[in-house]
Amino acid sequence: MNDPTLFEHTSRQLRNLCAEAGFPASDDTPVEMLGELLGTAGNRRLSEGPLWPSDVADDATPVEFSVALDDTGDRAVRVLGEVVAEKPSMSANVVAARRFLESMSERLGIPTERFEAVEDLFLPDDPQGKFAFWYSMIFRPDAAPKLKVYFNPGVRGEGRAAELVAEGFRRLGMEDAYDAATEYSVSRGELDKFTFFAVDLDDSPLSRVKLYISHFSATADVAVQASQAVDGLDRDGISEFCGLLGGSTESFDGRPLVSSYSFVEADPKRPGNYSLYLPIRDYVADDVEARSRVVSFLENRGSDAAGLDRSIRALTDRPLSDGRGLLAHVSLRLGQFGTGTTIYLSSEGYEVLSARSDARTAATSTHS
Repeated sequence: MNDPTLFEHTSRQLRNLCAEAGFPASDDTPVEMLGELLGTAGNRRLSEGPLWPSDVADDATPVEFSVALDDTGDRAVRVLGEVVAEKPSMSANVVAARRFLESMSERLGIPTERFEAVEDLFLPDDPQGKFAFWYSMIFRPDAAPKLKVYFNPGVRGEGRAAELVAEGFRRLGMEDAYDAATEYSVSRGELDKFTFFAVDLDDSPLSRVKLYISHFSATADVAVQASQAVDGLDRDGISEFCGLLGGSTESFDGRPLVSSYSFVEADPKRPGNYSLYLPIRDYVADDVEARSRVVSFLENRGSDAAGLDRSIRALTDRPLSDGRGLLAHVSLRLGQFGTGTTIYLSSEGYEVLSARSDARTAATSTHS
């Protein structure tokens, strides 16, 4: 199609990703959920531009894909998305996003108690910042979909972010989690910023509460220090991750490195997992270079890098040298709840970021 709608464009990509990951062809649930999440915004032609300047992706597309490669060999396809109201505003989008959760709860039996425990904290009448909350839809072959919600700690102003995070943990029965997560990760003043407070909406024993912290102008040593909140991790692996994906970068002065900590009810006092997210698009010239670095990293971990190329082909057939940001960022997941790598892929619905000649020149945006 020369001018598809946003839903037509992204649903084709999602179908391809699911097929590549081994989903049965008869499983329409991922695409149906994507259509409901996009709502009215999904009906617009790409040529019309975005209905709302979503911060989910660099080009304002309200969807980002990711492929989680567990070290066990299991795979998941995930969709990060923002629900955009028919007449969008911060408050209207919150109302529309709540309706989406109600629909998913009724259709899939997704429990909402943990959302309800913190919604009045993170969803004020006049939300501030670039977003109030997003969803992650997690799909695995022959398994029920799962849902995670991302709240904005700065939704009542950046000065209250720490207060909201600490209270969010407390309401979810994790009074000690705030101190455990911040002991090694917020030692540099304004350079360490609370970015997301995320809650798994399921009732499994490993249902997580996660805190994400962005580290601006950070070195790999900052990430290694942040990881010390979790016992028994491969600290050298974190440095290697930064070195292989960051190339010659010593200080990540563009988009920041991001740490996340996962807590579960069975052990609410200490995080069981640490993840590090590296925004590779800011530290490469183009997607050729990004792919090469990701392949090197996967091969270094003993993973099959061929799946990366299949995932890329699932989204686009453009030459990788024509742009930068299809491979948006990469995460390394370490700890007792599972280890692996996740590759985040842009739909490039509205724009392909230009390649650049000097990969060492960090972008000035602070999107995280």
